[in-house]
Amino acid sequence: MILKFDNEHFQEFAYPKSTVSKYLKSAYKDLNIAKNSRQVDVIFQFSYNAFIKLGIALIAVHGYKVRSRSGHHIKIIDKAAKILNNTDISAFGNSMRKTRNMELYDGGASVSEKQAKAYFEFVNKTFLQSEKVFKEYFSALL
Repeated sequence: MILKFDNEHFQEFAYPKSTVSKYLKSAYKDLNIAKNSRQVDVIFQFSYNAFIKLGIALIAVHGYKVRSRSGHHIKIIDKAAKILNNTDISAFGNSMRKTRNMELYDGGASVSEKQAKAYFEFVNKTFLQSEKVFKEYFSALL
């Protein structure tokens, strides 16, 4: 599958392997914070952060970076879905994004424990699905 990156939202950029590795480590760090927390808001927020960082790393593997502008999280989510060939990522990821935006900009919408756990499980599965992409990327660079 050939991926297309539009110039309005993405910029071609040749990342060193060490930088992609750093992005991925940061994403896993946030995922582990979410996993080990008992606070619903922490689980949700760090799951979302891990998900967005994973998307940035997936895009970096393809030699691009997302331009920081309005709606760039939508672009990260949608491109991650295309890279992993999984439309559920767009649906679930955008649900997380909307929940996060309501919490951040609309006076603090609350996330239930059930929702936070479901979001974490989704993000964790997305990480597992992405492992093949990163294994191929890092082994190709050796």
